[in-house]
Amino acid sequence: MPEDFKTRLKIAKSKIKNQFEDDKEKRGSFMGNAFKLGTELVAAVLVGTIIGFILDTWFDTKPWLIIIFFFLGAAAGMLNVIRAANRMQKKED
Repeated sequence: MPEDFKTRLKIAKSKIKNQFEDDKEKRGSFMGNAFKLGTELVAAVLVGTIIGFILDTWFDTKPWLIIIFFFLGAAAGMLNVIRAANRMQKKED
């Protein structure tokens, strides 16, 4: 009887260990995806603003092109985030 108990205990411990490792991988994957989405949004806004700044300097139209390209960059960033989120969702299904 004690051997049977030890065997069942080992099986239960291995199941718990495997479940914990799976949860740890999912958490890491979630954080990576969240960081990726945030980075895509910030990068698009930054690029749009820089392009607007450069064009404003060339055409001497400050601050109009900065404002326009800021909003264009924000829109592009949101579109990228939506597309990436949809791709991630399709991968999970």
